[in-house]
Amino acid sequence: MRLKCIAIDDEPLALKLVETFVQQTPFLELVGTCDSAVNAMNLLQEQPADLLFLDINMPNFSGMELARWMHQQNTPMPKIIFTTAYNHFAIEGYKVNAVDYLLKPFNYEEFLRAAANALQLTQAAASSVPNTQPEDDYIFIKVEYQWVRINYKDILFIEGLKDYVRIHLNTPEKAILSLTSLKQLEERLPTTKFLRVHRSFIVSLDSITAISKNSLFVGKDEIVVGEQYREAFKAIMQKWLI
Repeated sequence: MRLKCIAIDDEPLALKLVETFVQQTPFLELVGTCDSAVNAMNLLQEQPADLLFLDINMPNFSGMELARWMHQQNTPMPKIIFTTAYNHFAIEGYKVNAVDYLLKPFNYEEFLRAAANALQLTQAAASSVPNTQPEDDYIFIKVEYQWVRINYKDILFIEGLKDYVRIHLNTPEKAILSLTSLKQLEERLPTTKFLRVHRSFIVSLDSITAISKNSLFVGKDEIVVGEQYREAFKAIMQKWLI
């Protein structure tokens, strides 16, 4: 798989560096460069891309504003790797689901590591054959400043906590926190293995140990099934009931 990339930066030297690094990377294909977020907005409506190398601090319309604009569109959103000289944008970057955050000046090794993360996530999302490819057995989750592999079989349930999610595990770690939204995570999980049962909970179907009228149990943990999720939950549970 090759990722189609667009590099966006108002600094000519920084833009040229990213362009050079993309051309050195076999799984990347440069399909455009822009010197402003406004130009990038126009280009993205004509040229689909899988990955953006996006500077944050640009005049008139920032890279962060461009990322928020893309989130509001009804089209597939490219992965984003932010490139910036300022480290205080990291949390905002994760809120728009950025793959990574490259702090200028960065070298090719750092660039390649971030691009490889984007490739791996894209390959996992593109897999459409359940239970046949390795990608179907695990997910990579952003934990602090690294991507951590979590096997589906180790997940008990996932709890939404405003800007974070807590992933409850049947491993010695017990639980991990990730700065993402429950909705974003729901879109990446296979529906054959996981079900959203409440505005704040996604459960692993294999981990459910008991069910009652309007709730379920994962071991000793009771999770109430939200009213808007009950019909879907009942439809799946019918095959278990005698």
